[in-house]
Amino acid sequence: MSLAEWDSFYIIVGPSAGALIGLQFVVMTLMADRPSSTVAEAGRSFATPTVMHLAAVLMVAALVRVPWPIPELAPWACGTVGLGGLIYMCLLVVRMLHQSAYTMDNEDRFFHVLLPFLGYGAVAAAGGVAVSHFELSLFGLGLGSLVLLFDGIHNAWDSIAWQVLVLRNKSGETSPPGSS
Repeated sequence: MSLAEWDSFYIIVGPSAGALIGLQFVVMTLMADRPSSTVAEAGRSFATPTVMHLAAVLMVAALVRVPWPIPELAPWACGTVGLGGLIYMCLLVVRMLHQSAYTMDNEDRFFHVLLPFLGYGAVAAAGGVAVSHFELSLFGLGLGSLVLLFDGIHNAWDSIAWQVLVLRNKSGETSPPGSS
């Protein structure tokens, strides 16, 4: 199995992550009504990481498509992205625990903490096993990328829904459509 066999997968996953990053920026810009410092604090803890997770997926897709002289270099390079993501997640969890704008529930712990750790862990592990199990490492990269992509989709929607349905209602704006 070669990297070329993964071409279609990364042609789908990479641009999807890039498009979602752009959409997240558009939505956040449209909703930026000078948020309070606590709302900005929650954004740094929950919205910004979503963009980072999607950017990691885009980076993995780009690294896999580089014409590497030695194919094992692709999973190794991607493994460094996974390792960086794990370090980022450790720092992020500290930030999440110290912010006061939002109290996490079990769903938040699953989607904002556990799944990103699993996604980055799969990408990092793929880099580590590339020497002895190259084909398996490609599946690890794919799995980690999909976990981060779908987690990013969920978290982007969750962040937008929180801002529209919770924050805007607290600020005295009109109720969202369908609520009475």
